[in-house]
Amino acid sequence: MTDATSQAPDGARSTELGSVARFLKATELDTRMLGMVGALALIWVLFHFLSGGLFLTPRNLWNLSVQSSSIAVMATGMVLVIVTRNIDLSVGSLLGFTAMIVGVTQAEVLPNILGFGHPMIWIIALLVGLLVGLVVGAVQGFVIAFLSVPAFIVTLGGLLVWRGAAWWVTSGRTVAPMDATFRLMGGGPEGAVGATWSWIIGLVGCAAVVLALFSARAQRKKFHFPLRPVWAESLLGGIACGVILLAVWVANSYPWPIGIVRRYFEGLGQDVPDDAFIAHGIAIPVLIALGVGVIMTFIATRTRFGRYVFAIGGNPEAAELAGINTRWVIMKIFMLMGMLAALSACISTARLNAATNAAGTLDELLVIAAAVIGGTSLGGGVGTIAGAMLGAVLMQSLASGMILLGVDTPLQNIVVGLALVIAVWLDTIYRRRTQ
Repeated sequence: MTDATSQAPDGARSTELGSVARFLKATELDTRMLGMVGALALIWVLFHFLSGGLFLTPRNLWNLSVQSSSIAVMATGMVLVIVTRNIDLSVGSLLGFTAMIVGVTQAEVLPNILGFGHPMIWIIALLVGLLVGLVVGAVQGFVIAFLSVPAFIVTLGGLLVWRGAAWWVTSGRTVAPMDATFRLMGGGPEGAVGATWSWIIGLVGCAAVVLALFSARAQRKKFHFPLRPVWAESLLGGIACGVILLAVWVANSYPWPIGIVRRYFEGLGQDVPDDAFIAHGIAIPVLIALGVGVIMTFIATRTRFGRYVFAIGGNPEAAELAGINTRWVIMKIFMLMGMLAALSACISTARLNAATNAAGTLDELLVIAAAVIGGTSLGGGVGTIAGAMLGAVLMQSLASGMILLGVDTPLQNIVVGLALVIAVWLDTIYRRRTQ
């Protein structure tokens, strides 16, 4: 009797675990990604409760998405850097240096050449910033790949050099204001696409998800790979589309401030309606970050360069023996990282409407933490772009929640540092169990 009674719970537990395992196998969901989503949900609920219902509001979530954009853009590049068993500690300083170059170019240099308000000013300034990031990344990548100086040392030196160079450009002077069109990259009421275009983008995103699922299934059939059950495909597509449409609904639930609404209707020569409601919609920097994420995912998973990156991270010696020009690949990774840091600099500068030499301070910590928390292994060979972007949202959620709670900046840095250490510790445990 005792044996039978004791075995019943064990049998039920094994059946339950078997159901979970079968579900995960059928849907092919990444358990690490699921864990991060669960951690993010827990953080959001906890901060919402502690802040008295202020965290999970359209206003805060919209601002959270904008604030996460620049970190998410850089985190996509940091994934490739870390996958190849390297590190880039200079991205925050490079952001500050590039921001100053972009600010001076559009606020002081180009107006004297083209005249104030010229429509090409913001485009030229953006291209100059991307070119500067590319050159800096190429220099650092060359020293790392061809001169065999460890990436840690090169980028640590870059952290100091580019931070000093950011001050040197204007001797510490803040440069403002930025070009009106350029400022749209930073978000705000004018830097968003509005309700209608947000719904259109959301529906296009859902269509892309469905198309991607059909395309992946067709590829599996073509090469006789195992197929996911139809219910699993439908569930994944439904969840993805639901998340997209929910995000659009939240973005469209955040209205313009009443002062801006009033000026808008005054500009049209109309009285402000009593029920005036103009939705922000999806912010432009969020669209930029999502676009970068899609492109970087394609590069990492669908190109020869991406396969080379993961091959180098998995086994550098074997990759070189296989004929891969590992030095040139590593140099290109740092060039790409430099351009992404420059793009983040443009987003940050546009959002602040000013370029300061303090821009990007400690951003390298947030970017590395976002990539590692997102599942990128410091041992190399493992990492996803989507995970890094989700990690960026998680890191910014911690910062945003602590600001709402009135936590001092030093304590915020302590929490971020602890989060990074815990993420690396969990990665170590995961690697041991999967080896």
